Amino acid sequence: MTTLTAPTPALRSRTDTGLPARLARSAAAREGAHLATGDFADWLAARGRANRFRVDRIPFTALDGWSFAEGTGNIVHRSGRFFTVEGLHVTHDDGSRREEWYQPIIKQPEIGILGILVKEFDGVLHCLMQAKMEPGNPNLLQLSPTVQATRSNYTKVHKGADVKYLEYFTDPRRARVVADVLQSEHGSWFYRKSNRNMIVEAVGEVELHDDFCWLTLGQLGELLRRDNVVNMDSRTVLACMPFDGDPGHALHSDAELRSWFTAERSRHDVVAERVPLASLPDWRLGETTVSHDQGRYFDVVAVDVQAGSREVARWSQPLFEPVAPGVAAFLTRDFGGVPHVLAHARVEGGFLDTVELGPTVQYTPGNYAHLRGTDRPPFLDLVLAAGRDRIRYEAVHAEEGGRFLNAVSRYLVVDADAVEAPLDPPPGYRWITPWQLSSLVQHSHYVNVQARTLLACLDPGTGRPR
Repeated sequence: MTTLTAPTPALRSRTDTGLPARLARSAAAREGAHLATGDFADWLAARGRANRFRVDRIPFTALDGWSFAEGTGNIVHRSGRFFTVEGLHVTHDDGSRREEWYQPIIKQPEIGILGILVKEFDGVLHCLMQAKMEPGNPNLLQLSPTVQATRSNYTKVHKGADVKYLEYFTDPRRARVVADVLQSEHGSWFYRKSNRNMIVEAVGEVELHDDFCWLTLGQLGELLRRDNVVNMDSRTVLACMPFDGDPGHALHSDAELRSWFTAERSRHDVVAERVPLASLPDWRLGETTVSHDQGRYFDVVAVDVQAGSREVARWSQPLFEPVAPGVAAFLTRDFGGVPHVLAHARVEGGFLDTVELGPTVQYTPGNYAHLRGTDRPPFLDLVLAAGRDRIRYEAVHAEEGGRFLNAVSRYLVVDADAVEAPLDPPPGYRWITPWQLSSLVQHSHYVNVQARTLLACLDPGTGRPR
C-alpha cells in the first residue's frame, strides 16, 4: 500500500525586505515618469476645467432625500444608508477633573475603502492619484487616493457609476498588499468611524483613466508643502507607508511607550452616549444651520452639489462647517541626534477606544479666546507665536471634504527648546520618534488622523520634514 505524503508548504519571509529600499527610491524621486512636478498645477487646473462643479448652500427644507426624523430630530437619508447626524452626550473624568458636553455627531457605521494603487515605472514606485471633487473642499478639487469610497458608494446605493480601480482593492489576484489597516476618522465629528487604509501594488498593466495621474512619493512630498492640494484621505493612507532608516534608539523603548499609552487609555473614563439631535442643550435649529448658542465649534449646514466627474452628477447633503480654522502642530526636539515629536494622548468623544495619539497641539484657537493663562490649552500659545526660524514645516490642509465644509487647519512642525518643551512633559504627553509613530500606525486606532497627516509630511528616512 502506498502512503501519500502531503507536500511541505513553502515558507516565506514575514516581511518584504526589499520594500523599504523601494519606498526610499520613490521618496527620493522628485520627478516622475509620467507627470513632471512643475506641470502638476496645470494638470489639476485642466481637470477642473474639464468638469462642471458647483456647491450652493441651501435651507434644510431643500435637501433632496434627507429629513429630520420624527421624534429625534436626527438628520437621516431616505435610504437608511450613507450617514446620520445625531446628538452625542460625553462625560470625561481623568481622575483630576470631570467635564461634560453635548454636540452633534456624524454616525456612519459602514467601513469605507481609502486605497492607493502603486506600480513601478523605470524602477521607481509611483502612486496612482485622483483629482477628486469634494463639496466641502475650499477649492473643490484636490488630490485623493486611487479609491476613496464608502460602502454605500461602491455598492451603488446612489445608483451611480462604478468606482474606478475598486477591483484592485477587493480582488487579491489583482494586486499585492503593501499596507492594510483600519484607521479612525475625526473623533470630534464622527462617532466611532473607521476606514480601511490600503496600499496595494498592481500585478500587470493598469489602464489610466481621466482625472488620474501617476506620482512618486517624492513628488507627493513636494505637493504636501502646498496649501489645499493633497486631501485628507490621501494623507492618512500615505502615513501607512512603513518608515525606513530607523536609528533603533529613542527616549522610551517600544514596550515603555505601549505601556504608557495603555495607562493613558485606562486612566480616562469616557462615556459617550448617542442622544436625539433635537434634545441637545445649547444647540439651536435654524432654517439653514444647527449652531451653538455661543457661536463656537461648528455648524451643521446643507448644500446642493453638482459634480460632473463623480459617480453621481448631482446630490444634496448635510455638512459640518467649523466656525474658524484649526491648528495642528508637533513640537520637535532632537535627543542624542534622533528627532522626536511630542505626542498627546487625546480624548475625543467619537473615538472607538477612549484616546488616540494626536499632535502636541490640535485646537481651534478661537474656541479658547476667552481663556487666559493656565486655563488655555498646553503649548497652544507657543505654537501660535513661533517665528519663521523655528517652523520646519507649514501648510494649510483641508479635512474630510465629503462631510466637512471649509474645514481647514494650519499644520506645523515647530522646533522647541528644553524650557518650552521639557524632557519630562505634562501628563498625557510623551516624546516619541517618527519611526515609533509609524510603527503604531501599522495598527488600528493608535494614531489619530491629524497626527497621521503630520507623519505623512515627514521624510521616512530622516524623520524630519520633507
